[in-house]
Amino acid sequence: MQDHEALDVGYDIPAQVGMTESEIMTPALVLDLDALERNVAKMGVYAQAHGMRHRVHGKMHKSVDVAKLQMRVGGAVGVCCQKVSEAEAFVRGGIADVLVSNEVRNPRMIDRLARLPVLGARVSVCVDDIANVAELSQAAMRQGTQLDVLVELDCGAGRCGVARPAEAVAIAQAVSDADGLRYAGLQAYQGAMQHVTTYEDRRTAAEAAHAIVRTSVAALTEAGLTPELVTGGGTGSFEFESASQIYTELQCGSYAFMDADYGRVLDEDGARLDQGQWENAFFVLSSVMSTAQSGKAVVDAGLKAMSMESGLPLVFEREALDYVEASDEHGTISDPEDQLSINEKLRLVPGHCDPTCNLHDYYVGVRGGVVECLWPVSARGKVF
Repeated sequence: MQDHEALDVGYDIPAQVGMTESEIMTPALVLDLDALERNVAKMGVYAQAHGMRHRVHGKMHKSVDVAKLQMRVGGAVGVCCQKVSEAEAFVRGGIADVLVSNEVRNPRMIDRLARLPVLGARVSVCVDDIANVAELSQAAMRQGTQLDVLVELDCGAGRCGVARPAEAVAIAQAVSDADGLRYAGLQAYQGAMQHVTTYEDRRTAAEAAHAIVRTSVAALTEAGLTPELVTGGGTGSFEFESASQIYTELQCGSYAFMDADYGRVLDEDGARLDQGQWENAFFVLSSVMSTAQSGKAVVDAGLKAMSMESGLPLVFEREALDYVEASDEHGTISDPEDQLSINEKLRLVPGHCDPTCNLHDYYVGVRGGVVECLWPVSARGKVF
């Protein structure tokens, strides 16, 4: 590991342990450690109480340290990744159970995937094309390893996955017959419904998705291929998966951090998710750099500091302030009472946490206004 004390604040790193939050160089990713730990513990208690495994989504935070916290505090069994290079970062960081919840088709990356179990990890991958089974089998045999394989279902998102039960059965049988592979079950994640605003509309979408999953499970069971694992579910839908009696594992990710897009989603009581079930624990800390224009202030966090494809960030716990416009290096804050001053710090809640963390090298963990830890964004830029 790097010695953070030997690194240069403002060039290599945004802060050092022991600094106050006001001393952090901005823009920077800041984690409220108390809120993060409460979120993680709450999900862990929920999963255990409902007899579910929880596999956290590493693509959300791309951090070995956050994943280890989720395993230690929340009882998570392992990590989902979306790319092989991302999985490599987690395995090399000591995570021993990794699911690439995606298809891998590039021959070089298939070989890299097949090498990962050599490092002592259980490695799983998804398939939605029977031709991919032979590719994975040949790579596992070359490397002398074994890969767990899940058949991916399209349960309503219209992205990856097979749509017909007969296709799922054919792929599962091919995996079961292949050398170097182990048929492990089904990947059944419906991503499109996660951000549906109302609870009842999400429930309706979940029921449609689960009907598809049930049909495939029945077909596989009839063929003697009962899935050991049915995995899926997210921050917007995990309650439905856990109540379905067909899922055995949840893949929730954003619950730990919360972002502005998930925040607007409503729970069963009609409350925003970030004001009911979960707390905001993830921020881009910014500094006011100009107040030259009356009624507005400019901060140093713009498009290069956070993703905005899911909407503009929110100014945390400052109701009179709105982030109204972004450019590459600047963000404009509506400040009708001219209350902001130069170098004042603002916590911004990004629209989408996943791509935002991929723009930074470090998380600054803060507790009680003091920097407690500095965690690298371990899998930043790992998109292969």
